Amino acid sequence: MECSVVLDTDLPGREPDEVYAYLVDFERYPELTTSVVSVGVRRSSATRVTSSWEVKFRRGMLEWTEADVLDPVARRVDFEQEDGDFAHFSGSWAVDPVPAGVRVTFTSRFDLGVASLASLVDPVAATAMRDGISDILRGLFGADIVIRELAVVPAAGGVIA
Repeated sequence: MECSVVLDTDLPGREPDEVYAYLVDFERYPELTTSVVSVGVRRSSATRVTSSWEVKFRRGMLEWTEADVLDPVARRVDFEQEDGDFAHFSGSWAVDPVPAGVRVTFTSRFDLGVASLASLVDPVAATAMRDGISDILRGLFGADIVIRELAVVPAAGGVIA
């Protein structure tokens, strides 16, 4: 079963281009958050990179390699797993100006590929993804930011909002 996690946070007083540049510096993530163990980046052009991730996931680790399309004009990153522990993993990061500063939005769709245990595993996986991305956002932009859950699906009883 496919899961979805959508989170956002507002960063008052920040500049969109500055936030985007910080967000796409994937190789710094392990220095800024305990959730990310390692990231390797191979650039094929100014707008296309392949990144390899090792991330703490509950009591274990997840590893994958993804294709990242960087759009500095739109301040957006679209990603899709090429190889790794997920059956499917894709999504985006978007940095948008708002009246008080900047909004960062993370959107993902993923499937762990364990259909027989989906009703048990997927809510736990969606919650773990939410917590991991929240940890990354706080590591990048400060422990005091407020993160909104726009969707965490599936969850026991549906969307956590």
